[in-house]
Amino acid sequence: MKTLLMSALVLSTAMLGVVPAFAQTARPAKAIKNIVLVHGAFVDETSWDGVAAILTAKGYHVAAVKNPLTLLADDVAATDAVLDAQDGPTVLVGHSWAGVVIGEAGDNPKVASLVYVSAFAPDKGETVSALSERGPATPGVKAIHPDAKGYLTIDPAVFPSAVAGDLPKEVGEHLAAHQMPINHTAFDAATEVAAWHDKPSWYVLTSKDQVLDPHAQAFFAERIKAKVTTVKGSHASLASHAAEVAAVIEAAAGAK
Repeated sequence: MKTLLMSALVLSTAMLGVVPAFAQTARPAKAIKNIVLVHGAFVDETSWDGVAAILTAKGYHVAAVKNPLTLLADDVAATDAVLDAQDGPTVLVGHSWAGVVIGEAGDNPKVASLVYVSAFAPDKGETVSALSERGPATPGVKAIHPDAKGYLTIDPAVFPSAVAGDLPKEVGEHLAAHQMPINHTAFDAATEVAAWHDKPSWYVLTSKDQVLDPHAQAFFAERIKAKVTTVKGSHASLASHAAEVAAVIEAAAGAK
């Protein structure tokens, strides 16, 4: 569903002041040029369109992974395929669920650094399900429900406020109506690799997040010894605060 966020992000980035950032200075010659973006659950790769546009305009080579959201291993394989296609050192970026994915795929030798955006950062052997049980459920987590086949979505009535509270209402409603379900078994899969032990990491912590609790994000960021940037935004800050997220990715690329 390639157009899932295209029209929504055109509206939201214009309203939220992201477009002027496209005109910033070009990528420094010594910076890593390859950026691979991995999306989380319930959305597709177009969730990164605002960030990708900023980075592309600065001369970075940006690729977005399309996760099947079927199994953790499937999402890791999709990410590895995109990483293998890069021509040199790469910054690997994951939002939300994709923090689990980049922790596994980050073991790829082409990955030079990791960026977590409102993301899980499990250690080896941990699962999202177990990590989520360590604290009180957020409004977004409470609204996750399975269908008859065990695929999960967020209640469309709750999605706009819980996931995208700082985006225009019509954007949140569009996202809610076009969710990409994730197989519940993905959240029960134990990780086999935690690449953050060996790769430098950055973390964008979203302080108004109603899906992944900010306290949990702070725990992950501290544990992985990440360089932390706090954004006063929702779980959809990769869209609502695209310029700030892009700046962190540039830092991980060695541009700042």
